[in-house]
Amino acid sequence: MFAFPNKTGITIRFMKIITDYKQGRNLMVNSRKYIHQDALKSNYDVIIIGAGHNGLVSAAYLQRSGLKVCVLEKRHVIGGAAVTEEIVPGFKFSRASYLLSLLRPQIYEDLELKKYGLKVFLRDPSAYTPLLHPGGLNQKAASLTLGRDPNENKKQIGQFSKKDAEKFEEYENQLSRIVDALEPLIDNPPLHFETIDKGGIGNLVKSWPSLKTLGRSVKLLGKDKTDFYELLTAPASKVLDKWFESEPLKACLATDAVIGAMTSPYLPGSGYVLLHHVMGELEGVKGAWGYVQGGMGAVSQAIADCATDYGAEIFTDEPVEKILVHDGKVMGVKLSDGKEIVAKAVLSNATPKVTYIDLLPKGSLQDDLVNEIKQIDYTSPVTKINVAVKELPNFSADPNNHPNVPMPHHRCTIHLNCEKTQSIHEAFLDAQQGRPSSSPIIEMTIPSSLDPTLAPPGCHVVLLFTQYTPYELKGDLCWDQITKLKYANTVFDDIEKYAPGFKASIVGFDLLTPPDIEETFGLTGGNIFHGAMGLDQLYSMRPVSLLSNYESPISGLYLCGSGSHPGGGVMGTPGKLAAETLLKNFGKLK
Repeated sequence: MFAFPNKTGITIRFMKIITDYKQGRNLMVNSRKYIHQDALKSNYDVIIIGAGHNGLVSAAYLQRSGLKVCVLEKRHVIGGAAVTEEIVPGFKFSRASYLLSLLRPQIYEDLELKKYGLKVFLRDPSAYTPLLHPGGLNQKAASLTLGRDPNENKKQIGQFSKKDAEKFEEYENQLSRIVDALEPLIDNPPLHFETIDKGGIGNLVKSWPSLKTLGRSVKLLGKDKTDFYELLTAPASKVLDKWFESEPLKACLATDAVIGAMTSPYLPGSGYVLLHHVMGELEGVKGAWGYVQGGMGAVSQAIADCATDYGAEIFTDEPVEKILVHDGKVMGVKLSDGKEIVAKAVLSNATPKVTYIDLLPKGSLQDDLVNEIKQIDYTSPVTKINVAVKELPNFSADPNNHPNVPMPHHRCTIHLNCEKTQSIHEAFLDAQQGRPSSSPIIEMTIPSSLDPTLAPPGCHVVLLFTQYTPYELKGDLCWDQITKLKYANTVFDDIEKYAPGFKASIVGFDLLTPPDIEETFGLTGGNIFHGAMGLDQLYSMRPVSLLSNYESPISGLYLCGSGSHPGGGVMGTPGKLAAETLLKNFGKLK
């Protein structure tokens, strides 16, 4: 922990990121009988590299099918980016991923996650945009709040545009129809062009399920085909401008088009990212997002408990140094301490770069494939700041009715510096110049507003998902402690404008720039999706065309992380589909 004076003279505690911090270690490892270093065997059917949620999903499905599975995690906690850590004593942070929605209902059901204690607090309303200065049609509107009640949405949007208020439900219905049409593609493997190109009846039969799924989705799109194509290819701003005229509404919606992506609402393809963030479902409610009781680590823990109940073995503090290969076949892995573990198959939950470039022996893959893998875009704009506060933020736009008592807007995703779409674009342009945004886009969530177990009585956990911050800074800047503190103060100063007193309430914080996210969680470039979600890196091109079927030219080596289809978010589908692909092939492995 370091202390530096900020520019207003207030001392802010800067939490040094220490991977073996005692509180973090104890939180997820304590009393877990299945995590024992001395129980690690020398031979398994399947080894899974990384105990992120996708790797754990793979472990559960494979062990349930009768294979003997071992999961090896390099960190002291399971969960990968879906993890809970107590960095500030008494405050439990969802340190990376912070909301749940995309986890597929079939995985929920198959792995009986409710049985294993997974509890989610659904949020309603869901989005809150306070204004620094009153505006709207009567110049008195202080904020925009959106949720699941169509009538309330109409009332809120009507403050800014009567036309937009009437069109919003139609807009949401169209997005919902498109998502419904895409669900078969999300839940099934993509077309693998290399298999089709080989020709022959056998390869056609092998490709038929994916072809049939694609045809079904195209049919379900119906009259929305043109609008779907526009969502895939157009700037989000173009899509939103066709629907709406009021800036607070368009800017609020545009944040979903750029969140986690180094792009602007004004750039082509940003519309798909918007779509990706409305694909979820919780408790049967389409598009709903929620807080997990105990933080996002509870998701990973529930999946892990299911896997271990079936007999899977999970080990922390066991970094894999190399994937062992002989004559084009995977043989197992070598750990950093030199121990070798034999397996017929290896599934990697690491990024494609880590899996195929860092862990495979050189020469294992052909040069042209290696070069293609090296071209994968991992650009990230995200700096995550986890803040412990001694009192609830009090927004000037909607002052607290009672001291320190959460109001509905405290449960939302709170959008700051997002009152105009142009503001998002200007923040993006800063990053293109190699510097952190001077007025960063801030998504604030306060999970303790619904889950009091995360913080001491009267205190709260505030999670800040901020952008844009480049991985590499230009000029004489680098991500040292001073630069990090300066950026933190920029963010805190901006929050102070909306919620006076916020800075004085800070007890401590944990800041993760893109390089920190990469170092801590193994996410190449700090990209939370294991690779950008552009059209060139989706579906049959994720991570690259040859590898889009979860397999690789190395017999027995599979990719089960978010770098494979359908992509990022706490979804679980990559882990499920990779496991199902291995099960089809396992009998052929020697």
